[in-house]
Amino acid sequence: MIDGQALPLRTLLAMTLAGMIGLAGCEQSAEADATRALQDLNMIDETNLNEIMLTAADPREAVGYFRKASAENPGRVDLKRALGRSLVRAGLSSEAVGVWREVADAPSGTADDRVQLADALLRTNDWDGGAAELARVPPTHETFDRYRLEAILADHKKEWVRSDSFYETAVGLTTRPAGVLNNWGFSKLTRGQPAEAERLFREALTYDATLFAAKNNMVIARGAQRNYTLPVIQMTQVERAELTYSLALAALKQNDVLIGRTLLQEAIDTHPQHFDLAVRALRALDTQGTTTG
Repeated sequence: MIDGQALPLRTLLAMTLAGMIGLAGCEQSAEADATRALQDLNMIDETNLNEIMLTAADPREAVGYFRKASAENPGRVDLKRALGRSLVRAGLSSEAVGVWREVADAPSGTADDRVQLADALLRTNDWDGGAAELARVPPTHETFDRYRLEAILADHKKEWVRSDSFYETAVGLTTRPAGVLNNWGFSKLTRGQPAEAERLFREALTYDATLFAAKNNMVIARGAQRNYTLPVIQMTQVERAELTYSLALAALKQNDVLIGRTLLQEAIDTHPQHFDLAVRALRALDTQGTTTG
Protein backbone atom coordinates (compact mmCIF):
# COMPACT_ATOMS: atom_id res chain seq x y z
CA MET A 1 0.00 0.00 0.00
CA ILE A 2 1.05 3.57 -0.73
CA ASP A 3 -0.73 6.32 1.18
CA GLY A 4 -3.32 3.75 2.29
CA GLN A 5 -4.14 2.60 -1.29
CA ALA A 6 -3.63 -0.93 -2.65
CA LEU A 7 -1.15 -1.30 -5.51
CA PRO A 8 -2.45 -2.70 -8.80
CA LEU A 9 -1.30 -6.29 -9.45
CA ARG A 10 0.63 -5.31 -12.62
CA THR A 11 2.56 -2.63 -10.72
CA LEU A 12 3.32 -5.03 -7.88
CA LEU A 13 4.65 -7.68 -10.29
CA ALA A 14 6.80 -5.12 -12.06
CA MET A 15 8.32 -3.92 -8.79
CA THR A 16 8.95 -7.50 -7.65
CA LEU A 17 10.64 -8.39 -10.94
CA ALA A 18 12.79 -5.26 -10.79
CA GLY A 19 13.84 -6.15 -7.26
CA MET A 20 14.77 -9.67 -8.32
CA ILE A 21 16.80 -8.34 -11.26
CA GLY A 22 18.50 -5.84 -8.99
CA LEU A 23 19.31 -8.56 -6.47
CA ALA A 24 20.68 -10.83 -9.21
CA GLY A 25 22.75 -7.94 -10.49
CA CYS A 26 24.18 -7.35 -7.01
CA GLU A 27 25.00 -11.03 -6.67
CA GLN A 28 26.72 -11.05 -10.08
CA SER A 29 28.63 -7.88 -9.20
CA ALA A 30 29.69 -9.38 -5.87
CA GLU A 31 30.83 -12.55 -7.62
CA ALA A 32 32.78 -10.51 -10.17
CA ASP A 33 34.39 -8.46 -7.40
CA ALA A 34 35.29 -11.65 -5.52
CA THR A 35 36.74 -13.20 -8.67
CA ARG A 36 38.82 -10.11 -9.36
CA ALA A 37 40.00 -10.05 -5.75
CA LEU A 38 41.06 -13.69 -5.95
CA GLN A 39 42.86 -13.03 -9.23
CA ASP A 40 44.65 -10.06 -7.68
CA LEU A 41 45.53 -12.18 -4.64
CA ASN A 42 46.83 -14.98 -6.85
CA MET A 43 48.90 -12.46 -8.81
CA ILE A 44 50.37 -11.07 -5.58
CA ASP A 45 51.09 -14.59 -4.32
CA GLU A 46 52.72 -15.52 -7.64
CA THR A 47 54.77 -12.33 -7.68
CA ASN A 48 55.99 -12.95 -4.14
CA LEU A 49 56.78 -16.59 -4.91
CA ASN A 50 58.63 -15.63 -8.09
CA GLU A 51 60.70 -13.09 -6.16
CA ILE A 52 61.54 -15.64 -3.47
CA MET A 53 62.50 -18.23 -6.06
CA LEU A 54 64.62 -15.71 -7.94
CA THR A 55 66.57 -14.37 -4.97
CA ALA A 56 66.41 -16.73 -2.02
CA ALA A 57 65.78 -20.23 -3.35
CA ASP A 58 68.42 -22.78 -4.22
CA PRO A 59 69.57 -21.83 -7.75
CA ARG A 60 68.88 -25.30 -9.20
CA GLU A 61 65.43 -25.36 -7.62
CA ALA A 62 64.72 -21.91 -9.07
CA VAL A 63 65.78 -23.12 -12.53
CA GLY A 64 63.34 -26.02 -12.32
CA TYR A 65 60.53 -23.75 -11.13
CA PHE A 66 60.95 -21.10 -13.84
CA ARG A 67 61.63 -23.65 -16.58
CA LYS A 68 58.27 -25.31 -15.82
CA ALA A 69 56.48 -21.96 -15.45
CA SER A 70 57.88 -20.70 -18.77
CA ALA A 71 56.85 -23.88 -20.57
CA GLU A 72 53.32 -23.57 -19.21
CA ASN A 73 53.15 -19.84 -20.05
CA PRO A 74 55.17 -19.37 -23.26
CA GLY A 75 53.88 -15.83 -23.71
CA ARG A 76 55.17 -14.65 -20.32
CA VAL A 77 58.43 -12.82 -21.02
CA ASP A 78 58.85 -12.04 -17.32
CA LEU A 79 59.13 -15.78 -16.61
CA LYS A 80 61.75 -16.20 -19.34
CA ARG A 81 63.74 -13.34 -17.80
CA ALA A 82 63.50 -15.01 -14.40
CA LEU A 83 64.65 -18.29 -15.97
CA GLY A 84 67.64 -16.54 -17.54
CA ARG A 85 68.65 -15.00 -14.21
CA SER A 86 68.20 -18.32 -12.40
CA LEU A 87 70.36 -20.15 -14.93
CA VAL A 88 73.14 -17.60 -14.39
CA ARG A 89 72.83 -18.00 -10.62
CA ALA A 90 73.06 -21.77 -11.02
CA GLY A 91 76.22 -21.47 -13.10
CA LEU A 92 74.46 -22.69 -16.26
CA SER A 93 75.63 -19.75 -18.34
CA SER A 94 75.66 -21.56 -21.68
CA GLU A 95 71.97 -22.38 -21.34
CA ALA A 96 71.31 -18.86 -20.08
CA VAL A 97 72.74 -17.46 -23.31
CA GLY A 98 70.00 -19.15 -25.33
CA VAL A 99 67.25 -17.88 -23.03
CA TRP A 100 68.54 -14.32 -22.94
CA ARG A 101 69.05 -14.26 -26.72
CA GLU A 102 65.42 -15.28 -27.19
CA VAL A 103 64.27 -12.55 -24.80
CA ALA A 104 66.58 -9.83 -26.16
CA ASP A 105 65.63 -10.54 -29.80
CA ALA A 106 61.90 -10.62 -29.07
CA PRO A 107 59.76 -7.60 -30.07
CA SER A 108 59.36 -6.81 -26.36
CA GLY A 109 63.10 -7.13 -25.70
CA THR A 110 64.75 -4.24 -23.87
CA ALA A 111 68.23 -2.76 -23.62
CA ASP A 112 68.59 -4.38 -20.22
CA ASP A 113 67.80 -7.78 -21.76
CA ARG A 114 70.67 -7.15 -24.18
CA VAL A 115 72.95 -6.36 -21.24
CA GLN A 116 71.94 -9.62 -19.54
CA LEU A 117 72.71 -11.50 -22.76
CA ALA A 118 76.16 -9.88 -22.85
CA ASP A 119 76.68 -10.89 -19.21
CA ALA A 120 75.83 -14.52 -19.96
CA LEU A 121 78.18 -14.53 -22.96
CA LEU A 122 81.08 -13.11 -20.92
CA ARG A 123 80.49 -15.79 -18.29
CA THR A 124 81.06 -18.41 -20.99
CA ASN A 125 84.30 -16.62 -21.97
CA ASP A 126 82.78 -15.52 -25.27
CA TRP A 127 84.48 -12.12 -25.08
CA ASP A 128 83.85 -11.19 -28.70
CA GLY A 129 80.17 -12.13 -28.45
CA GLY A 130 79.74 -10.21 -25.20
CA ALA A 131 81.45 -7.14 -26.65
CA ALA A 132 79.24 -7.31 -29.74
CA GLU A 133 76.07 -7.39 -27.65
CA LEU A 134 77.23 -4.53 -25.43
CA ALA A 135 77.94 -2.50 -28.56
CA ARG A 136 74.27 -2.89 -29.51
CA VAL A 137 73.13 -1.31 -26.23
CA PRO A 138 72.24 2.38 -26.71
CA PRO A 139 74.71 4.75 -25.01
CA THR A 140 71.77 6.34 -23.18
CA HIS A 141 71.21 3.07 -21.28
CA GLU A 142 73.36 4.00 -18.29
CA THR A 143 72.91 1.27 -15.70
CA PHE A 144 75.07 -0.42 -13.09
CA ASP A 145 75.09 -3.76 -14.92
CA ARG A 146 76.05 -2.14 -18.21
CA TYR A 147 79.07 -0.30 -16.75
CA ARG A 148 80.09 -3.28 -14.64
CA LEU A 149 80.35 -5.37 -17.79
CA GLU A 150 82.10 -2.58 -19.70
CA ALA A 151 84.71 -2.51 -16.90
CA ILE A 152 85.22 -6.28 -17.05
CA LEU A 153 85.56 -6.13 -20.83
CA ALA A 154 88.08 -3.28 -20.60
CA ASP A 155 90.03 -5.32 -18.03
CA HIS A 156 90.15 -8.23 -20.45
CA LYS A 157 91.56 -5.93 -23.14
CA LYS A 158 93.99 -4.38 -20.59
CA GLU A 159 92.55 -0.95 -21.33
CA TRP A 160 93.22 0.22 -17.79
CA VAL A 161 92.15 3.87 -18.12
CA ARG A 162 88.76 2.86 -19.54
CA SER A 163 88.49 0.09 -16.96
CA ASP A 164 88.97 2.49 -14.04
CA SER A 165 86.47 4.92 -15.53
CA PHE A 166 83.82 2.24 -15.96
CA TYR A 167 84.39 0.82 -12.46
CA GLU A 168 84.07 4.29 -10.94
CA THR A 169 80.83 4.91 -12.83
CA ALA A 170 79.41 1.52 -11.82
CA VAL A 171 80.18 2.13 -8.15
CA GLY A 172 78.24 5.38 -8.32
CA LEU A 173 75.17 3.66 -9.77
CA THR A 174 74.50 1.16 -6.97
CA THR A 175 73.86 1.19 -3.24
CA ARG A 176 75.60 -2.21 -2.93
CA PRO A 177 79.00 -1.74 -4.56
CA ALA A 178 80.93 -4.39 -2.58
CA GLY A 179 81.14 -6.86 -5.45
CA VAL A 180 82.23 -4.36 -8.07
CA LEU A 181 84.77 -2.81 -5.68
CA ASN A 182 86.19 -6.31 -5.14
CA ASN A 183 86.44 -6.77 -8.93
CA TRP A 184 88.12 -3.40 -9.28
CA GLY A 185 90.59 -4.28 -6.55
CA PHE A 186 91.38 -7.59 -8.24
CA SER A 187 91.98 -5.67 -11.46
CA LYS A 188 94.48 -3.45 -9.63
CA LEU A 189 96.13 -6.54 -8.15
CA THR A 190 96.65 -8.10 -11.57
CA ARG A 191 98.22 -4.83 -12.76
CA GLY A 192 100.82 -5.00 -10.00
CA GLN A 193 99.27 -2.29 -7.81
CA PRO A 194 98.73 -4.18 -4.51
CA ALA A 195 98.50 -1.09 -2.27
CA GLU A 196 95.70 0.41 -4.36
CA ALA A 197 94.06 -3.01 -4.54
CA GLU A 198 94.14 -3.35 -0.76
CA ARG A 199 92.40 0.01 -0.39
CA LEU A 200 89.59 -1.08 -2.71
CA PHE A 201 89.14 -4.42 -0.94
CA ARG A 202 88.89 -2.62 2.38
CA GLU A 203 86.30 -0.24 0.93
CA ALA A 204 84.32 -3.23 -0.38
CA LEU A 205 84.16 -4.64 3.15
CA THR A 206 82.68 -1.40 4.50
CA TYR A 207 79.63 -2.21 2.37
CA ASP A 208 79.58 -5.97 3.01
CA ALA A 209 81.64 -7.19 5.94
CA THR A 210 80.80 -10.82 5.10
CA LEU A 211 82.31 -10.81 1.58
CA PHE A 212 85.00 -13.45 1.97
CA ALA A 213 86.40 -12.92 -1.54
CA ALA A 214 87.32 -9.35 -0.62
CA LYS A 215 88.88 -10.50 2.67
CA ASN A 216 90.97 -13.13 0.92
CA ASN A 217 91.99 -10.76 -1.86
CA MET A 218 93.00 -8.15 0.71
CA VAL A 219 95.28 -10.67 2.43
CA ILE A 220 96.87 -11.56 -0.93
CA ALA A 221 97.40 -7.87 -1.65
CA ARG A 222 99.06 -7.40 1.73
CA GLY A 223 101.24 -10.46 1.15
CA ALA A 224 102.32 -9.02 -2.21
CA GLN A 225 103.65 -6.05 -0.22
CA ARG A 226 105.38 -8.46 2.20
CA ASN A 227 102.98 -7.45 4.93
CA TYR A 228 102.26 -10.82 6.55
CA THR A 229 99.86 -9.70 9.28
CA LEU A 230 96.12 -10.18 9.03
CA PRO A 231 94.10 -6.98 8.60
CA VAL A 232 91.84 -5.85 11.44
CA ILE A 233 88.52 -6.90 9.92
CA GLN A 234 85.51 -8.97 10.95
CA MET A 235 86.23 -12.68 10.56
CA THR A 236 85.17 -16.03 12.00
CA GLN A 237 87.66 -18.54 13.39
CA VAL A 238 87.41 -20.61 10.21
CA GLU A 239 87.96 -17.51 8.09
CA ARG A 240 90.98 -16.56 10.21
CA ALA A 241 92.53 -19.95 9.53
CA GLU A 242 91.79 -19.74 5.79
CA LEU A 243 93.12 -16.18 5.53
CA THR A 244 96.27 -17.17 7.41
CA TYR A 245 96.70 -20.02 4.92
CA SER A 246 96.39 -17.54 2.00
CA LEU A 247 98.96 -15.32 3.68
CA ALA A 248 101.30 -18.30 4.03
CA LEU A 249 101.01 -19.05 0.32
CA ALA A 250 101.76 -15.40 -0.49
CA ALA A 251 104.90 -15.61 1.66
CA LEU A 252 106.05 -18.86 0.05
CA LYS A 253 105.47 -17.38 -3.41
CA GLN A 254 107.99 -14.68 -2.56
CA ASN A 255 110.49 -17.20 -1.08
CA ASP A 256 109.85 -16.06 2.48
CA VAL A 257 109.89 -19.73 3.45
CA LEU A 258 110.35 -19.44 7.21
CA ILE A 259 107.44 -17.00 7.48
CA GLY A 260 105.34 -19.20 5.20
CA ARG A 261 106.03 -22.29 7.32
CA THR A 262 105.13 -20.43 10.52
CA LEU A 263 101.89 -19.16 9.00
CA LEU A 264 100.92 -22.63 7.77
CA GLN A 265 101.34 -24.00 11.29
CA GLU A 266 99.33 -21.09 12.67
CA ALA A 267 96.54 -21.79 10.17
CA ILE A 268 96.44 -25.45 11.26
CA ASP A 269 96.37 -24.51 14.93
CA THR A 270 93.68 -21.87 14.40
CA HIS A 271 91.20 -23.95 12.39
CA PRO A 272 88.52 -25.52 14.62
CA GLN A 273 88.55 -28.71 12.51
CA HIS A 274 91.18 -30.58 10.55
CA PHE A 275 92.61 -28.18 7.94
CA ASP A 276 93.66 -30.62 5.25
CA LEU A 277 94.93 -28.07 2.71
CA ALA A 278 97.28 -26.45 5.19
CA VAL A 279 98.44 -29.81 6.56
CA ARG A 280 99.30 -31.08 3.10
CA ALA A 281 101.07 -27.83 2.21
CA LEU A 282 103.18 -28.01 5.39
CA ARG A 283 104.05 -31.68 4.76
CA ALA A 284 105.05 -30.87 1.17
CA LEU A 285 107.23 -28.04 2.47
CA ASP A 286 108.87 -30.28 5.04
CA THR A 287 109.46 -32.98 2.43
CA GLN A 288 110.96 -30.45 0.07
CA GLY A 289 113.20 -29.14 2.83
CA THR A 290 114.36 -32.67 3.71
CA THR A 291 115.07 -33.48 0.07
CA THR A 292 116.96 -30.23 -0.41
CA GLY A 293 118.94 -30.81 2.77
